[in-house]
This record gives sequence, structure tokens and C-alpha cells, in this order.
Amino acid sequence: MMAGLHANTDLLRKLLVGFVRDEVRKVGVSTVVLGLSGGIDSALVAFIAAEALGPENVHAICMPYKSSNPESEAHARLVATACGVHFSVVPITAMVDAYFDMFPDADTMRRGNKMARERMTILFDNSALLRALVLGTSNKTELLLGYGTLYGDMASALNPIGDIYKSQVWQLSAAMGIPKEVIEKQPSADLWAGQTDEEELGFSYRQVDELLYRMVDQRLTKPELVADGFEREFVESIYSKIQNSHFKRRLPVIAKVSNRTIDRDFRYARDWGK
Repeated sequence: MMAGLHANTDLLRKLLVGFVRDEVRKVGVSTVVLGLSGGIDSALVAFIAAEALGPENVHAICMPYKSSNPESEAHARLVATACGVHFSVVPITAMVDAYFDMFPDADTMRRGNKMARERMTILFDNSALLRALVLGTSNKTELLLGYGTLYGDMASALNPIGDIYKSQVWQLSAAMGIPKEVIEKQPSADLWAGQTDEEELGFSYRQVDELLYRMVDQRLTKPELVADGFEREFVESIYSKIQNSHFKRRLPVIAKVSNRTIDRDFRYARDWGK
């Protein structure tokens, strides 16, 4: 399916569409909800979900803050129209500002984290309303780097794109016909005015994907990565990001005091008869 970072998009599309269809129906529902930001990751998930379940069973919600770029909502609408899913807008300014009125000196990180978690509470509320599962939109690059908010944009019931790198997200998005305006724009979480992912990270997604693929999928050692032409400081920096964000990629650690502890001994589908 993967030749390096080059994806067999036909097969990948089939697998991810099948994953969403099977995993959603497995729990006895037919509907999903996701946050549609106007970015490429959520756009791809919307397209996958629409193909898997039918667009009538996909509810996409755009949740702008007052400082959000108006282009983000416009692109979200464009995507929703292109794949035919339900679309609604729920502004988060009032609830976020009500909290930070008590903490006017809060920095952009705190505010950005609050916005991400506010959005996820809205998605899970709608999942209860619609009897739907929440779809995640974090790709493999972001998850490995810890570039996301725990219990915010990293929270979901299912994540169809969590095992494909950002470079592969671009490839599959082009193959599935996502509007070029969304594919070609600068990636941004739109957490504050002018914010872009690559400026905040300090490197490009394509640059780090080349390293992550060799580091994670091919299991090359640090000396081997340096011998491949990567700067030693860059290799060390990415190793550190992966190590320091490991807590974001697992469920909360549970103290073991019984014979069958959740997520250790009692963790597989066979444990409850599936």
C-alpha cells in the first residue's frame, strides 16, 4: 500500500472507507460527526465518511472563534458542499471569552488549548444529540510529534487518518477530489490570527515526514539517519518531540491492583464476546 511516503491512493481509499463503514456500524449506529475546520485533514475525513456512510449520515460542524480567518469557514462550506454532508456553524467566542474574562493575562497557548477542547465538547454533545460517533482528524505526523491538544482535537471515537502522514494526506486528498483551494493552502490550526502549523513547528511537513518515515516505519537508528543526510540536531529534536509527547498517544495510565486491568489484561474485543 505504501512505497515509502508514496501511497497507493486507490487501495488506501478503499481501506479507510471500509474502516469507517465497519467500525461505525459495528457499534450499532450509522451516523458520524466531525469538526470541519477548512483545513485538509478534516476535509479528507469528511470525504471518507461521506463515501463510507452516505453524505446524509455525516454531520460536519465549523466552530470559529472571533479571531479565526474567515477563509477557514468559507473553505469548510466549500468542502461540505463538494461532498454533500450536513453543515452547521457553532461559534465558540462567547464560551471561550466567558472563561478568559477571569484570566485576561492568559497566553496564546492556554487560549488555543481552550478553543480546541471547547470544540471537542461541542462535537461530543452533538454525538449525543445525533446518536453519532465523533471522527478524529489528526494525521500520523501530528500524532507522532504531539502536535495537538489532548482531549481537544486529539479526542475522538474513530480516527481514519491517524496512520497516514501529512504528505500522504495531500496525495489521497488530490485523488479523492478535494477542492484545490483546500489542498494548496498553508496548514493552520487557526488557533490565533496568522498562525500556521509549519511556522509554529519550525519545519515543513514534507521535511519531517521524510525523517519520521525512516525513524518510525523503517526503524533507522540516529547514526543511520544522520548518514542518510539528516542534520543531527534535527534528528535529536524530533526524537525528543516523540518521546515527550508519548502520554498523548495512550489512554490514562491505570494503577494495576486486580487480575484483569482495563487496557492491560482486559483490552481486546474477545474480552467482551465480540
